[in-house]
Amino acid sequence: MNKNQLNKLRKVKKEHCITVILNTHRTHPESLQDAIVLKNLVTEASGRLMELEDKKTARMLTEKLEHLAGTVDHNYNMESLILFVNEDIAEIVKLPVEVTNRVIIDDTFAVRDLIRAVNMNTHYFILVLSKDGARLIEAMNDKEIREWGDPFPVENEAYSKMLSPEVKAADREKDLIAEFFNFVDKRVNEVIKDRNIPVLICSDEENYYKYLKVADRKDTIIPDFLARSRQQDKAQAVVSDAWQLMKDYTAQKNETRKSELLQAVNDNKFLSDTSEIRNAISMGRVQTLFIENGLYQPAAIEDNAVVYKEETGNGPGVVDDIYDDLIQMNLEFGGDVVFLPPGELRKFNGFGAVTRY
Repeated sequence: MNKNQLNKLRKVKKEHCITVILNTHRTHPESLQDAIVLKNLVTEASGRLMELEDKKTARMLTEKLEHLAGTVDHNYNMESLILFVNEDIAEIVKLPVEVTNRVIIDDTFAVRDLIRAVNMNTHYFILVLSKDGARLIEAMNDKEIREWGDPFPVENEAYSKMLSPEVKAADREKDLIAEFFNFVDKRVNEVIKDRNIPVLICSDEENYYKYLKVADRKDTIIPDFLARSRQQDKAQAVVSDAWQLMKDYTAQKNETRKSELLQAVNDNKFLSDTSEIRNAISMGRVQTLFIENGLYQPAAIEDNAVVYKEETGNGPGVVDDIYDDLIQMNLEFGGDVVFLPPGELRKFNGFGAVTRY
C-alpha cells in the first residue's frame, strides 16, 4: 500500500464500485477463518448487487469479485484485507491495521481505511546500520510491513577488505565509512522517493551522527536512534523495539496537530456542522478535517444539506459513510485529514474542519 495506489483508487468515480473490508490474521491457525469471513462478505456483496442492479450486471460483478477473492493467499495475511472491484478494476490491498468488517457499494471506492492507514497510523522506515552493512525495514506502528530487498541489504565490501595497518594509518577507514553511509543514504532515498516518510536509524550513537553528516534528507530522519546495529535480529523484533521510540514521536506530532485545531477554534476558523463542512469543502475553504477513529455515518444529500440516516441502505442517494465522501472531496481540493482517538472531539460530535479563511 502506498500513496500512489491510494490516490488512484480515491479518484475513481463510476457506478458499481464495490469495497470489501475485513480483519485478517498473520498467524496459523487463526488465518484459517479469514477465507470463511471473506466468502461470507462476498456473498453479502452479491446479494446487495442483485437488489441494486440488473441480473447481468450483478452476475458479472459477482464473478469478478469471487475470482479476486480466490486469488488471496491467506498464508501471507496482515491485520486487514480490502478488495476493490468495479467493471474496470480488481485490486487487493493488505494493511497492518485493524478495520471494521463491512461491504460498501457506491459510485466511489471506500478508501477511508487506506487513508487511515496512511494518516492515523505511523508509517516509517528503520535503517539498521553499521560500518559493515545496512538493512531497510518498512513498518506501520508495531508491525513489520516488509524488509526491503534489492538494493538492500547493502554490504560495505571495501571496509571489510581493509586490513593493512598502512591503510588505517592513512585515515582511509574514516573515508570508507563516510562513502558507504553516503551510498546507503542514496539507496534509502531511492526507496522513499518523494514520500515524506520518517526514517529511524538503528545503530550506535557514533554511526548515527556520522550518517547525519552525509544524509541528503535530514528532515526525514527521526531526532533519536535505536541503540545497537541489530544486523542479525529478525525484522519484527527490530520493529517491536523501534515502536517504543516511534510512539513518542507520534504523540508529539499529534499534539502539534491538535494545537492547530484549538487555535482554529479561537480564530473562528473551525466548523463542526456536517452540512457547513460539505459546503466549505466544495468552495475549497477547508484545509484540514479532524475525525475520531471508528466514526461512520450513513447519510444522504437533501436540498444541499447532509441528512443522517440510521442504516447503511440501498436507497437512492444514500451513501454508506458521509465522512468517507467528505474526506475524499477535501483531498481533491488539496486538503488533508487527521484521525484522533475516540473522545478527542466529543464536544464536536467526533468531526470538525479547520478552514483556510
